[in-house]
Amino acid sequence: LLKLILIEDIHFESPALSIRHFYNTVVSNQHNFMIGSFGKSFLKQSSFHYENSKLLVPISGDDRKIKDAKMALTLNINGEDHVVDADSQMPLLWAIREKAGLTGTKFGCGIAQCGACTVIIDGNAVRSCNMPVAAAVGKSIRTVEGVSADNDHPVQQAWQEITVPQCGYCQSGQIMSAVALLEKNDAPSDNEIDKAMAGNICRCGTYPRIRAAIHRAAEIAKS
Repeated sequence: LLKLILIEDIHFESPALSIRHFYNTVVSNQHNFMIGSFGKSFLKQSSFHYENSKLLVPISGDDRKIKDAKMALTLNINGEDHVVDADSQMPLLWAIREKAGLTGTKFGCGIAQCGACTVIIDGNAVRSCNMPVAAAVGKSIRTVEGVSADNDHPVQQAWQEITVPQCGYCQSGQIMSAVALLEKNDAPSDNEIDKAMAGNICRCGTYPRIRAAIHRAAEIAKS
């Protein structure tokens, strides 16, 4: 029988509880574990660190093992190679932030639903929080730090001109999605912008300014 253990029903003694400890105390006690939208309550703190923990994997039948697959992986980030010693299943987000030291990419939800962790991989906007780092080897990864050297990319100029950010937390992801869009479509319509940006949530509601800034960036790029 499947036993569901809801995050809300578990009381942790420490907010810094690691995934490995959670696995050891819950999953290894012969429970099946499923994580859905309520996973946010476990991974919602932006200060969560992957180091010294292991990624939870789907549990089926008697396959209840988490593989310890640390290895030296080479990631090409913003045109530079970074050799990281990491579990092959570590989310790319944590390799970027903790191994490469590039903290512009943000942790928001951990389940690829908010877009704060968006990076560009081989020209496509990708949510880095649920992409295994091993899957990014051999690909071109661009983070917000690599958009321009002097913050003069048309998208960055438009963002500043229109004063898009409010709290600012989601904006690195918004910018990366906008950059990816304009690299494929230099004159997107409102509908095309809305579709491309649909995976990026802004809790401050700056969507009208984001749309206006993308139109403005397209103009700046052509001037």
